[in-house]
Amino acid sequence: MVLNDTGLSYDVMLSPEFGGVDLSGGQWQRIAIARGLYRSHEFIVLDEPTAAIDPIEETKIYTMFRDLSKGKCAIIVTHRLGSAKLADRIVVMDNGKIADMGTHEELIARPGKYAEMWAAQAQWYEREAE
Repeated sequence: MVLNDTGLSYDVMLSPEFGGVDLSGGQWQRIAIARGLYRSHEFIVLDEPTAAIDPIEETKIYTMFRDLSKGKCAIIVTHRLGSAKLADRIVVMDNGKIADMGTHEELIARPGKYAEMWAAQAQWYEREAE
């Protein structure tokens, strides 16, 4: 029997619906990402791929994703702008329409929805002046 880092064997049945083990939301997301990246594709789409994953694992996943998607077309749909910052081009949607487009640096340098959202999210990560 071979055990992985969760202490489960690789041949264990997953999902309680089939008499197997249930996983956390983050573990299910990791499995979905691994399945999507397992095969060689030229076009990759991830929709909120790390919503249930802690920040440390999220960093590892995006680092791996960046390496695996080199030379390919990859789209990441996300509300986490720290993840969007990795993109070559960010397309900002607002009410179903393209509101803005550019790199992270271009978008935070001008007024707009992205700069507004970046400032709103960044405030939670900045240290208050003591």
